[in-house]
Amino acid sequence: MNMEAQIESATDIRASARPTNLNAGLEPLAGFARKAQRLETALATLAEVSGVRVQRSLARLQAELGTFEPSVTLLGQVKSGKTSLVNAMAGWADLLPSDVNPWTSVVTSLHLEPGGTRTENKASFQFMTEDEWDRLTTKGGRIGEMAGRAGAGSELQKIRAQIEEMRERSRQRLGRKFELLMGQKHDYGYFDKNLIERYICLGDDFDDAGLGEVDEQGRFADITRAADLYLNCQSIPHRLCLRDTPGVNDTFMMREQITIQAIRDSRICVVVLSAGQALTSVDMGLIRMISNLKSREVVIFVNRIDELADPANQVAEIEASIRQTLEAHHGPQEATILFGSAYWANKVLTGGLEDMDPSSSAALLNWAEASVNASHAKATAQNMVWELSGIPALNRAVSERIAADLGTPLLARIAASATTAATGQQAANAVMVQGEGSSGGANLHDVRTAFEDLCQTHLQALEAEAGQVLDAFRDRADRAHATFTDRATHALIDHLEKWGEDCHWEYDPAGLRMLLRSAYSVMTSRLQSAAQNRYEAAVQDVAELLYDGFGPAVEGIQLAVPEVPQPASPVALAQSIALDFNDSWWASWWRRTRGYKAFARQFRSLIAGETEDFMTQLKTVQTADTRAAIHARLQAFFDEQRDILLEIADCRRGGGDMQALFAGDEARRRQSRTATALETLRSFTA
Repeated sequence: MNMEAQIESATDIRASARPTNLNAGLEPLAGFARKAQRLETALATLAEVSGVRVQRSLARLQAELGTFEPSVTLLGQVKSGKTSLVNAMAGWADLLPSDVNPWTSVVTSLHLEPGGTRTENKASFQFMTEDEWDRLTTKGGRIGEMAGRAGAGSELQKIRAQIEEMRERSRQRLGRKFELLMGQKHDYGYFDKNLIERYICLGDDFDDAGLGEVDEQGRFADITRAADLYLNCQSIPHRLCLRDTPGVNDTFMMREQITIQAIRDSRICVVVLSAGQALTSVDMGLIRMISNLKSREVVIFVNRIDELADPANQVAEIEASIRQTLEAHHGPQEATILFGSAYWANKVLTGGLEDMDPSSSAALLNWAEASVNASHAKATAQNMVWELSGIPALNRAVSERIAADLGTPLLARIAASATTAATGQQAANAVMVQGEGSSGGANLHDVRTAFEDLCQTHLQALEAEAGQVLDAFRDRADRAHATFTDRATHALIDHLEKWGEDCHWEYDPAGLRMLLRSAYSVMTSRLQSAAQNRYEAAVQDVAELLYDGFGPAVEGIQLAVPEVPQPASPVALAQSIALDFNDSWWASWWRRTRGYKAFARQFRSLIAGETEDFMTQLKTVQTADTRAAIHARLQAFFDEQRDILLEIADCRRGGGDMQALFAGDEARRRQSRTATALETLRSFTA
């Protein structure tokens, strides 16, 4: 039985109790979906009246529009209710197990397709690589690596003992397949609850006697690192990816890198907090992650207000506390903060309002008294509770950001490129009608050669200009790193000389992160400026080349300057380093070190080892991605212009034999359809 059938059979009994406003808050996303459909229709119309070359460009644009899947990453504390919230946002209670065991490191992505008639569901499960598993089991994860560098042998031994127990359990579950599965992927043309639990939920612990007799539940959970589920969702108006991440405050921080990567892949993050412990200085790992994002990219959802005794009055206090914490630790202070309860939402979805825990019912009534107004007068109880759960407000915040920050720029960019293709086709038609002798004097071979030379010149120049900006950034980052290490080392020596070795020492690495964040910001600004100038120069040169080659017939081609891709936020800076942890490790470390000079040498070595990974991520990985995106955008522009150039060339060679296609009724029909499509395209770029 697949998941869709299972959910339907489980909910049909109480179908009348389900809310009718599951799509509340998704109006901005629905508006974007309608605009995307208009654009798709215009692209299809142009493809029908265009030549083969221009059709190729339009097909690329259609594919980009058709595969657009905005992703929303949910992150937060372990047991903050992220998974329950994902289930509620997808409109299916208990879709994902909400008790994923903290030993696993699974990012679960729900790829939601609108409508209820999807032919089949799919699932894909990616296992850890050997290096990832070795990092966890041999070095004890990130926290084990830090303990090892800091000399905390006893702490590291405890971690390794716990992980070895997990390792042995995994071997018992998987037998000889254990090593063979590393780095592999399992794909399915269906999924159901049992299949999901087999890969991402360990379930209950097993006693020693049962190690050899475990069932299928949780069989692969120890080594699964990511799960992708593809399914339909009747409430959403456009495809959407909801990405559930592991908690950021797990014991071994193996999940930290996985969660950071998930944030890099998404422009919108929902930070899920528990109302009982909304955001404190204990959550520094979480604060570090969101402090590297723009306020617009973050929505904070305080879950579990159903567990508050007096949410009507406590909510304001909690929000004030969160904002104070964000301000104190340089977080996104303008981030939207919402309150709600995934528990209430899932009770509504299953028709179980009558089965609600008494304390949650009391909290719901308390919250309703403060929130319900005249606009809710005619609402059913189910619809009202759905609103009170906060899901519609969260949907609205997310869909507004998708539509404004991701969707609208995408539509404008595709429409601009399609306009260029359409006007290029019109120019090609004009060249055909006017005949061989009506265009410029240059021959086609010379024009094509000059075009290819122009492409290489601008692409190479962009590479060189980007290289200069990135080299300057790396130098600045290295200087910031060296400055931080010097200051921290001097602070440690001063502390030891003044207070001795037994007095607790602290040094906040936030200074290093701020220096690097500033350097990254300057780099991205300069890189975007260099790319913008290069794009404009390329457009100017292409326009001149077309006119020189084909004369006034191509004056109508509307060349748009490509939009410079937005660089990803420097989320690698969120990675923990040893100085983020102030406990007995340091005492253990320096008791085995003799002489302050030895302290200095070993401290420098420790900091170098601790920061090497995120310095590499920042200086190499993220900059390479940004550089590649900028290069790819210019390359795509040249590919489009090449198709137009070849189409014009084909039409110029076609001459009289094809002129009949562009005369009389056929010409008027093509011109009318093209004009209608162009009018639609221009509405997106006005």
